[in-house]
Amino acid sequence: MRLVHGRLLVAAVAILATVIAGIVTATSASAATGCRVTYTISSQWPGGFGANVTVTNLGDQLTGWRLTWSFNAGQQVTQLWNGSVTQSGAAVTVTSTSWNGSLATGADASFGFNGSWNNATNPAPTDFALSGTPCTGTTVPSGSPTASPSGPSGSPTASPSGPSGSPTASPSGPSGSPSGPGGGTPSPSASGSASATPSASPGGAGPTIIPDPSWTCGTPGGIVPPTLGRLVLRITAQLGGVHDVGVTQYGHRRILDVRGGTFTGDRGSGTVLTGGLELELTLANGSVELEELDILRASDGTPVYLRSCGVAAAGDPTVRIVPDFEAPNSSAYAWLNTGRYAGTRVVNTATNTLELAIYDVSGVTPAGPTVQLRDPAGVPNQQWDCATGSGTRGATVFSESVTLGGSVSIGASKRGTRNIIPITGGTTTGRVTGSVLPGGADYQLIGSTTTLDARYTLATNDGELILVRNCGPMGRLVPTFEARAAGPYAFLNANTWLSSDPGVGQGGVSITFYERR
Repeated sequence: MRLVHGRLLVAAVAILATVIAGIVTATSASAATGCRVTYTISSQWPGGFGANVTVTNLGDQLTGWRLTWSFNAGQQVTQLWNGSVTQSGAAVTVTSTSWNGSLATGADASFGFNGSWNNATNPAPTDFALSGTPCTGTTVPSGSPTASPSGPSGSPTASPSGPSGSPTASPSGPSGSPSGPGGGTPSPSASGSASATPSASPGGAGPTIIPDPSWTCGTPGGIVPPTLGRLVLRITAQLGGVHDVGVTQYGHRRILDVRGGTFTGDRGSGTVLTGGLELELTLANGSVELEELDILRASDGTPVYLRSCGVAAAGDPTVRIVPDFEAPNSSAYAWLNTGRYAGTRVVNTATNTLELAIYDVSGVTPAGPTVQLRDPAGVPNQQWDCATGSGTRGATVFSESVTLGGSVSIGASKRGTRNIIPITGGTTTGRVTGSVLPGGADYQLIGSTTTLDARYTLATNDGELILVRNCGPMGRLVPTFEARAAGPYAFLNANTWLSSDPGVGQGGVSITFYERR
């Protein structure tokens, strides 16, 4: 769950971002006012873009605020979170919510939005004003935008990936490893905000980040600055698409489809295979929770499964990740199974890639300063492990016919035998009619029982996107869905469904989803 604050890189291809900073003293002697604004183009595609805004109060405390600016190139705000928006012509006004309206001196408030543009120019605004006081200052380049020029499809911004039977890494998650969030069943947080912002420099040092208890990435004591360890891998994953589901029951969900790439390191190199997926969640308070699934093949032919958990404070374009590897026990890459790792993830919009830098931090212990992240109160937490549920099958909801690519067998590794089957497409019929998008896979684990973990995206015929995770042991699959909370498929967001086991289908498998009684 997240939003962004931080620095901006002025990209060479029409991706412009500007940090406007200034202190202005009001004429009233009783209430000194001043402000600083950070405006970041987080993603851009033909016809649309995403942006994040952070406003800092440099004057006396405010109770309720209003930020205004002008779009002078025809841009229009189409969706905004963490505030209320009105736009009349070029003039945009954003007002605070009930939970972020009180701004002490030096305090920040952040919000984000999606907008439209004319594909010619998308300049940053230069006339921000906080409750009537201009926020003026110098313009400087900053940070790197976080998205891909691959554009939206259907819902508020884009379109996604495809199924294959069922989903979930392992019902117990990466236990004993530094990667999955703790505890399987998330616990709600008492606080509704993320405090402070760590260093946004990719791979840079900075504070120890302490995640919310619902999404600990296996490190409840904190994720240490990665560069305190030893760099072992750099991964550049090529994106096939960036798909924006919109605001779901958890927050603002984007799906990034991995379609190849390369990796290098001091003990080997190789390629990134098709079938990976990144699930990016921006919470209502602007912080980010990330899960990334990648399939690597080393130059000697060794396959490696990588599942990363990550978090970022509101406004930080660099996500701090905790990677977890599964390599064949008998391979030259078995050393990846036993290390303790931390890293960084950024999206490079100029090259349409995800860039991961992974460090061995086995000898590093958490130390101050620290940044504590908190999920918004009253919002359900996403799960790391498979959902569970009992009951009998009721009415049919919809059925899928899913096409599959060639499987990648990791072989015997630290959790059992991992077999990955990429999803290449398909169709759906019933209450959800549309297509299964290519991308994602069934990351199944074969041990004493076979556990399926399929992640993919549906694109409906009426333009919505639905993230699917079908997960669990064979015979006891429990699917979960994420659809736009204000859309026609929001009924799927309730965890009240059951799934058939995958059956033989044309070019792949067939699956049916049922109401749970």
